[in-house]
Amino acid sequence: MKKLTTIFAILFSFAVLSAQSQASFHNFKTTDIWGDEFDFAQLKGKKVLIVNTASECGYTGQFEALQRLYERFGGDNFVILGFPSNSFDQELATDAEIANFCTSNYGVRFPMMTETTVRGDNIHPIFEWLTKKSLNGLMDIDLTWNFQKFMVDENGRLVDFAEPAVNPLSDKIVDWLRGN
Repeated sequence: MKKLTTIFAILFSFAVLSAQSQASFHNFKTTDIWGDEFDFAQLKGKKVLIVNTASECGYTGQFEALQRLYERFGGDNFVILGFPSNSFDQELATDAEIANFCTSNYGVRFPMMTETTVRGDNIHPIFEWLTKKSLNGLMDIDLTWNFQKFMVDENGRLVDFAEPAVNPLSDKIVDWLRGN
């Protein structure tokens, strides 16, 4: 019995240490496209759709659908965060150019972050969290291309993702927002 108790104590300790090592989504910070700090703590209580974007990608037209999704559901309970990335060599050179491109061509009004590395050696910590089960507690996700979408619930838990080809107005994403 003593051996069994010791084994359970060890397993419990590992579980506690593992949970403690997982950073909370709401503890992250980054910089927005205007150079201001963006604290994820302000997102508590909101569903969040994180999208790695690119201005010169075959999926760039999804900005239009993302903006429509934001207009339809955005506000107190939902936000989209766009993370421009040149990780696939399809992004413009500067944050100012990206901001101008997104607003002029697609009317983007959801929050956009500074150009961010979403994979590889210099991966931004939020994308490391989104793609590693050891950090997000749900699953390992291979970030395959621009416009991959990550769904985070009101409590800051990763709940699902959608591949780049999935339209932001798809049933999968809309049903998640409606709670279906």
